[in-house]
Amino acid sequence: MEPDTIVPAEVEASSEVMASVEEGPVDKFILADITEDDAFITLQLDDAASLPAWR
Repeated sequence: MEPDTIVPAEVEASSEVMASVEEGPVDKFILADITEDDAFITLQLDDAASLPAWR
């Protein structure tokens, strides 16, 4: 039987990821790779996981 494995993703060694909170009518959490164009994700701050939740 052949194992069902996933090939590891290649990760750019010089990536730099930053997070920010944009305040407004709806507060948004933004996570971005600032070394790439259009490499970001946003979601409502209420839906973002807190640091203790990630541990």
